[in-house]
Amino acid sequence: MRITKLLRSIVLVFFCFGSAVLKAQSIPSSTIYHQLLQLKETKRVLYVAAHPDDENTRMIAYLVNGEHSQVAYLSLTRGDGGQNLIGKELGIELGQIRTQELIKARETDGGRQFFTRAMDFGFTKNPNETFQNWDKEKVLADVVWVIRSFRPDIIITRFNTIPGITHGQHTASAILAEEAFDLAGNPAAFPEQLKSVKIWQPKRIFFNAYNFGGDFTPEAGKVYHVFPVGEFDGVLGESYSQIAADSRTMHKSQGFGSTASIGEAKDYIQLIKGEAYSQGPFEGVPNRWNEVDGGKTTETAIEKAIQEFDFKNPPANVPNLLQIRKNLAALKSSENWIKEKIHRIDNLIFLAMGMEAEWNVRSELGFNGQEITTELIVNNPSGFPLKSGSINLFGSTSSFFVTEIKSNEPARIPIKFTVPEDFQLSQPYWLKEPIDGALYSVKNQEDVGKPFESNQPTGDFSFELEGQQFTMPLALNYKFNDQVDGEIKQPFTVVPEIDLTISKENIFLISGAEPTLTVTVNFRNQILDGNLDFEGLDSAQYRILMIEDNAFLKKRIFQVEFLPNGAGKKVVTARYTVDSGKSYDLITHRISYKHIPNLTYSTPASFNLIQADWKLSGSKIGYIPGAGDDVPAVLSALGYQVTLIGPDDYSVEYLSQFKAVVVGIRAYNTNQDLSSNQQSLMGYVRSGGNVIVQYNTNAPLLTNQLGPYPFSIGRDRVTVQGSAIKADWSHPVLSTPNQITDSDFEDWVQERGLYFATDVAEQYSAPLEMQDPDEPSSKGSLIYAKFGEGSYVYTGISFFRQLPAGVPGAIKLFVNLIEQ
Repeated sequence: MRITKLLRSIVLVFFCFGSAVLKAQSIPSSTIYHQLLQLKETKRVLYVAAHPDDENTRMIAYLVNGEHSQVAYLSLTRGDGGQNLIGKELGIELGQIRTQELIKARETDGGRQFFTRAMDFGFTKNPNETFQNWDKEKVLADVVWVIRSFRPDIIITRFNTIPGITHGQHTASAILAEEAFDLAGNPAAFPEQLKSVKIWQPKRIFFNAYNFGGDFTPEAGKVYHVFPVGEFDGVLGESYSQIAADSRTMHKSQGFGSTASIGEAKDYIQLIKGEAYSQGPFEGVPNRWNEVDGGKTTETAIEKAIQEFDFKNPPANVPNLLQIRKNLAALKSSENWIKEKIHRIDNLIFLAMGMEAEWNVRSELGFNGQEITTELIVNNPSGFPLKSGSINLFGSTSSFFVTEIKSNEPARIPIKFTVPEDFQLSQPYWLKEPIDGALYSVKNQEDVGKPFESNQPTGDFSFELEGQQFTMPLALNYKFNDQVDGEIKQPFTVVPEIDLTISKENIFLISGAEPTLTVTVNFRNQILDGNLDFEGLDSAQYRILMIEDNAFLKKRIFQVEFLPNGAGKKVVTARYTVDSGKSYDLITHRISYKHIPNLTYSTPASFNLIQADWKLSGSKIGYIPGAGDDVPAVLSALGYQVTLIGPDDYSVEYLSQFKAVVVGIRAYNTNQDLSSNQQSLMGYVRSGGNVIVQYNTNAPLLTNQLGPYPFSIGRDRVTVQGSAIKADWSHPVLSTPNQITDSDFEDWVQERGLYFATDVAEQYSAPLEMQDPDEPSSKGSLIYAKFGEGSYVYTGISFFRQLPAGVPGAIKLFVNLIEQ
C-alpha cells in the first residue's frame, strides 16, 4: 500500500464512519504537509452519477490532491442490479460489496462518498423507464439533501441529460442533479429538511464532457474548462493518473483493474447552469475563512504552519497545529465544514506525534448480553504527553489513567463491558426496513446519504494534550495475525444470540425431487430447548423427520419433509421459539473478500416452496463454473445430480455420462480451462451431448468460437421483466417435455436477459422473440442448434437471476433445455 494512500484512508474513515483505528507511525512528513494544504483550502465539489464505478477517478484525484478541494461523489445507487465477476453475490449482497469498493476507492483518491435511497434495479434504456421504477420525487429529495448537507461550490455530472445514448439511470442522474441544483436554494423545496440543514445554492453545475470511444473534442459555442489530470504531484510522489488507476482498481467485482496512463492527460467540464466565468470554474467562489468571525486568523495560522513546516522532525510541528486547533475551536459557527476542519486538525496532530490508538477484541462476533473482554492500546512516541485518559462506552465513562503516555511507551488498558440487550444488530442502515419498490426505506433523515453504518460498537477515547481536550471515536475491531497476509483487522459485529441456517432456498414438490430441508439452529451461548415451525404453513403440511444436537458446536439440526399443499409457489419462513416464548427467525449472512472489510447482515430464514407437475429425468448434469452463480443449487434441489467440471474433466468419454453440460455465466470471459477445451466440448455435443451456455459479455472473450456454428454476442438486452413475448410454442425447447406458455413468463425479476446473440448462422433456430416497450425486437435471447447427434443452446436469458429467485416459469423452461 502506498503511504499516501494510507493517510488518505485514515482521514476519510473519520468522515465515513465517525470512528477509526489511528495508525500513524508509517506516515511520511510530506504527506502530513499535503494534508495541511488541504486543511487551508475551502473549495467544495460534488460529483454526481448513478452507480459505483461511474465516477471519473482522474477528475476526483486531481481536484482532491491537485486543487486540494473537498470532493464528494454522490452515487445514486449502490450497484445492486449489476453483475459480479468475483463471486455469486447479487442484489443486496452485491450492493454491499460495491458500497465498500466505493469507500475503498475514495480512501485511495481522497474523496468522500454519498448515496441516495435509490436501488439499482437493472439496466434501463432511457430515463423515463428509470423513473417508472424509482419514486423520482424521493430520489430528488435525497440529491437536494446531500447538496444542502455537503454545500458544494460546484457540481459536476458524469453524464448529460440526452436520453438514449447510455444507461437510463445514467441519464436520470444528470436530470436529477440539474433539478436539484435549481431546488437546493429554494426554501419551498422539501422544507422538512430545513429542520436539520439550511438551503444552499451552488455557484455552477457542469457536465464532465467526454467521449465513450476515446479523446474528447470540444464543441463550438460551448463553455469548457480543462483540468490537467495527468500531472505529477511532487509532494505525494505520484501522478493523479496513478492515484486514479489505484482508485478504479478497487471496483474488483466489476473487473475494473486499471493501469495508469503515462504523461499528459486532460479532462473537460462543460458549463450547464450557473454564473458565467472567465478565469475558471471556481471564479467568484468565496473563501469560507473570510465568511466567519476569526476565520482569517485561523487561515493565517494554517499558512504559518505551512511555511514553518519541519519535514525532518514532524513532532516539531505540533505547537503550530495546536494553535490552529485552538483558533478553530474559538470560531462561533455551527457550519459542518468547520467541524470537518476540526476533525482534520485533530488527525494531523496525532499524525505529527506518531500516535497510535486501537481498541481490539479477540473474536469477531458477539451477541446482546454477552460480556466482552477488550484491550485499548495507546502509544505516543512524541514528547507531548497525553493526560487524564478515559473512554465512554454506551453512555458510561471510565477513567483508566491519570499519569502520562509519552516517549514510545504504550499503554495497554483492559476493558470489559456487556453488550446492551437493546444494542441493535450489526446491519447496514438501508437494510433495516423492508424495501419499498425500487427504493431502500430509511426512516432517519440524518442517515440519508451516508455511505455505511452497521452499528459497530464504538467508544469515545478522551484525553488532555497540552491543555486542550480531545475526543477520538474508536471502533472495536477483531485483530489477528494471518500467516500469509500478516496483521488483519475486521469490524467487531453484533449478531443474534440464536440464528438459523437453511440448506436450500428453493424446495420443489415435484416428482423426482427431494422435498426435504435441513434447518440448523445456531446458539452463540448454549443450546436452549424450543420448537421449530414454519410461518405460512400449518403443521399438517410438513413433518419433522429428525432432531440432532451437536453440543460441541452448539447446534440443533432439524430434518424436515414438506408435503403436497397445492400447486404454485409459497414463501415460507422457518422460526425457532424457545421455551421462554421468544422467537428467532433470522439468517446471519457473511460476505468475505480480502479487498474490503468482512460484511455481516441478517434476513428472515425464508425459502420458496414450489409445487408443480413438471416432467424431468433427475439425470446427471455437468456444470462448468463461470464468474459465479447459484444455478447448480437450484438444479440439485430439482433432483438433478450435479457435478462441477474441473480442469481435467473435458474428455468426451468423461462428459458422455452427463445428460447435459451447463456452462455458468461469463465462463468464456473467465474460465481459461473451458476455452482451451472448446473442441472437446463440441465433440461431446457431436456424440449426442447437450450443452447449454448461459450469457457472456462480448469482451473480453477467451475464444470467439462459442458454438458449433458461428454467432456473435451483442449488447441487445430486454430490461423490462414483464415485457411481452412472441414464441414458436411448438419448438422442442418450448414443448418438450413440458409445454411452455405465456403464463410461464409472468412474475420474472429485474429483466428478461442481456448480451443476446447476434449475427447468428442459419443452422440455429430462435424460438423466442423479446422486446422492451417501444424498442426493436430481438430473436437472440435463446438460439438452438442440432450438431451431430446432440444439441447446443446459447441463451442470454437471465436464468442466473430467475432460478435462485424461484421463478417457476423460468425454472420450467430451464428444465426443458436440459431434457433435450
